[in-house]
Amino acid sequence: MDHIHLQHTLPQVFAARDTVISQVWHQDIVFDKGKRYLIEASSGTGKSSLCSYIYGYRRDYQGIISFDGRNIRSFSVGEWADIRKHSLSILFQELRIFPELTALENVLLKNRLTNHKKKKEILALFEATGIPDKTDERAGKLSFGQQQRVAFIRSLCQPFDFIFLDEPISHLDNDNSAIMSRLLMEEAGKQGAGIIVTSIGKHLELEYDETFRL
Repeated sequence: MDHIHLQHTLPQVFAARDTVISQVWHQDIVFDKGKRYLIEASSGTGKSSLCSYIYGYRRDYQGIISFDGRNIRSFSVGEWADIRKHSLSILFQELRIFPELTALENVLLKNRLTNHKKKKEILALFEATGIPDKTDERAGKLSFGQQQRVAFIRSLCQPFDFIFLDEPISHLDNDNSAIMSRLLMEEAGKQGAGIIVTSIGKHLELEYDETFRL
C-alpha cells in the first residue's frame, strides 16, 4: 500500500454541525508511504475515530477513504485480515492489552500471527524500552506507561506500510519518549513505512513531513 486518500471524510456525528473547521475533516488529503505525519487535535475532535475509520473497524463516517485508489468499504473480511496483518499497524490510545496475559504473551500473541520477529529481537525491544523485568508480569498489573511500551512493542511485530500511533506517549517521560521515537524510526525506516501520530498536546519528537490540525 502506497497511499491513503481521504476525500471529504467526516464523522456522521459531526454532520449536523453548521461548520467544521479542520485540516482533515471534509478535506481532500493523501498520506504517502514513507512520510511522517502529525495530527494535532483537541479532545473530542475525532482523532481516535479517524484511526478507527482507516483501520476499518468503524464505518460511521461520510465521504470516501481509499487505499491505492480503492474504497475501503469494498474490502471483504478476508482482505481486511490481510491488510491488518501486512499493511497497517496501530497503537490504540486505549492500548487493548489483555490484562490476564503477561507482557511478553501480549506481544507474542501478535507475533505468532505474523512471524515478523524472532523472540530475541522482541526481548531486545523490552530491554531498549526499559521494561526487561516486566516480560513475565501480568499486563494488568503494570502501570499505564509500562503498558504503553508493551503495546508499542506489539505494534512493531508485523510488516506494515503505515503505522498509526494514537497518543502513544501520554504517560511517558521525555527519555522514554525519545527511545520510542528512535525505535519507531528504525523500524519504519527498514520497511519504508509511513508514520501517522495523533496528539492532544505531548507528541513524539519526529521530523514530520506534514502537520494537520484536526
